[in-house]
Amino acid sequence: MYKTEFSLRRANFAKGMKADSFALLTSGFAPYKGKDQVHPFFVNRNFFYLTGLNKEKFILIVLKNGKSHFEFLFIEEPSDYATKWLGKRMTKEEASEVSGIAVANIHNLDTLDSFVANRILLDSRAAFVNKPRHLYLDLFREYLMKKPLGLTRFQNVVNTYPELKINDATFVVDALRRIKSESEINDMKKAIAYTNEGIKAIMKNAKPGMNEKELDALFEYSIKLAGSSGLSFNTICASGKNATVLHYEDNHSDIENGSLILNDLGALSNQYAADISRTFPANGVFTKRQKEIYELVLKVNKEIIKDIKPGVTFKELNVKAYDMLAEGMMKLGKIKEKPELSKYYYHSIGHYLGLDVHDVGSNLKPLEAGVVVTVEPGIYIEEEGLGVRIEDDILVTADGYLNLSEKIIKEIDEIEKFMKK
Repeated sequence: MYKTEFSLRRANFAKGMKADSFALLTSGFAPYKGKDQVHPFFVNRNFFYLTGLNKEKFILIVLKNGKSHFEFLFIEEPSDYATKWLGKRMTKEEASEVSGIAVANIHNLDTLDSFVANRILLDSRAAFVNKPRHLYLDLFREYLMKKPLGLTRFQNVVNTYPELKINDATFVVDALRRIKSESEINDMKKAIAYTNEGIKAIMKNAKPGMNEKELDALFEYSIKLAGSSGLSFNTICASGKNATVLHYEDNHSDIENGSLILNDLGALSNQYAADISRTFPANGVFTKRQKEIYELVLKVNKEIIKDIKPGVTFKELNVKAYDMLAEGMMKLGKIKEKPELSKYYYHSIGHYLGLDVHDVGSNLKPLEAGVVVTVEPGIYIEEEGLGVRIEDDILVTADGYLNLSEKIIKEIDEIEKFMKK
């Protein structure tokens, strides 16, 4: 991505803000997992979308005054001490080169409080704008009934200036993030290509007697070897009965001969996610029963993908997918009435995809050109130890769709041929 794109995003973000307002957004930080270690850092997606910066504790300020806006960035000082203990820190010049924010508007983090008080909220000659009446914070909640992290980080500002009206920045950013740019789509294509390399490695090496964790490790190794920075979410590598658990992540069972292996996995490219599901036989050959269920799921996968276009809603896609799966299961004699399908299919047909695996976007709104969604029908029969899910990543275009993951094999004959030892 180019810094001009991040500059344009911030300008569009400012347009969506109310008059006489400013926004405080943080990149986040890695929480402690022990006395002397932290969890891996995962940058706040809204902050990354507006800056392109993947660094801890950075703060972005966007000021709006009339039709004009101003941008400021606060970063950790690249001290000798930090460099020796933690590695090279990003300089102001480097942060400017990525984000497009002028070097003169990038300051050390320890000056943030003084800057907010004296240059934004103090009615003086030093102020950049008229004293703001609105403050935008990222009010995303990790859990229900828990204070948003964005509010916690800037609680001191809120407490000190109670006259400020709090607004949720996510409403503004989400509307921008929903439609993907060409550069975002290119990153998602790369993430999918990395994922394909990992899937091929799993299919080529899988065999009965292995443990699921071996395939889990092989996937992560393969995508990183291909160039990915890592996993877009925790890998699901579920064999046999484990595949009937929708979000199975234990990945610790031995793989039995004759069982299917359901993989739901994805790689990252520049923080953009892939999300792919493929199901295949551990020994490389589908049984008759496995083929019946697999062909049903594959048929629904293909038909729903064909229906993707601007104006279609997830509700319509969900209804069609449910009806098709129910009719198929009735033909196979597994159920007698449509409502019984809920025992064997218990999730939506798909979701938005982007910087987050379950990305921003309302399922109530019709699809638009530029959004990326998943299509992932499945059937899960616990009593038979059989689970099948097939998932592709689809770009909605002006006149239909583009299957971004079409190169990842999913036909029965293709899988068996590829896995032939």
